[in-house]
Amino acid sequence: MKKTFIIFCAALMSIAAFGQEKRMAVVETSTCYMRIKPDYESALETQELMGTVVEIVGEDGYWREIISPQPYKAWTTEKTLVEFNTESLKEYEEAPKYMFIGLYGHIFSEPSEKSQTMCDLVGGDVMRVVLNKGKAVTKGKWAYVMLPSGRTGWVHKNQLKRLGERIDIKQGDKAKGLVSVQKMEDIIASAMQLLGSPYLWGGMSAKGVDCSGMVRISSIMNDVLLPRNASQMINCGTVVEMTPLSGLDKEQSKKAIEKLQRGDLVFFGTLPAEPGGKMRVTHVGIYLGNNHIIHSSHMVRINSLIPGDEDHYENAHKLIAARRLVN
Repeated sequence: MKKTFIIFCAALMSIAAFGQEKRMAVVETSTCYMRIKPDYESALETQELMGTVVEIVGEDGYWREIISPQPYKAWTTEKTLVEFNTESLKEYEEAPKYMFIGLYGHIFSEPSEKSQTMCDLVGGDVMRVVLNKGKAVTKGKWAYVMLPSGRTGWVHKNQLKRLGERIDIKQGDKAKGLVSVQKMEDIIASAMQLLGSPYLWGGMSAKGVDCSGMVRISSIMNDVLLPRNASQMINCGTVVEMTPLSGLDKEQSKKAIEKLQRGDLVFFGTLPAEPGGKMRVTHVGIYLGNNHIIHSSHMVRINSLIPGDEDHYENAHKLIAARRLVN
């Protein structure tokens, strides 16, 4: 009897463990800094933006180990997150939302710039729309918004847009028919707003961007979701025929990239050492046309791919591949 009871209790524990809900949370701050270790001195792995849903998989004091949608597994502090149960998360996900489309701004406690700021905002942040009888609450040039925690405040309406359906481009997707020429122009325009922003390893916001962070945040602000890293992005879209630039002179370089189109993603790195090996991708930018790219290297800047040009990118010879996302 005693043995049967022990087996029964073990079975109940197994069922409880199997049915246990995942710990889910939503980013509350404008940028969530995800670090390799639970320590402020640890290297930055990546950033996530306000409104992003993550899973909590570990704890260490006030640190939380989270998995972001990319997926990325790293550490952040508990104050940057708001935990949700299954029911409240479903309600959050289904609620109408705004996206902040400025580079940098604030949520104010009242519809006035003279009121207390509640928190900062960066491009791509997502907030819930506060409704009254099914309509968005506004006051003059202000829109009423709600943070994941339920705190409410006010943001300039011209800095917001209603969050619509997003184009989620995953590794292996050819993307044909998903991204229009106009959508790519909008992505380029968002990247251009970041000109002069400092390079930050792991950065994906106006506070600092790495190379793939610049491409990804520019895309997010225009409802296109790409993988986080250059080594992942190269697996998206269709292959653009081109010749690697290593060892080519000025005229040969122009010839090598003549089939590139505005909006193509261009990748830098090293080619396989032997047939059948893998290329190593270390950098990504967006082709602007006329032999120029916009990219984040030291800072977000525009450079020529052609040797001898005054604004020649010093590592242009490492260009090895390109991918096209547009129709």
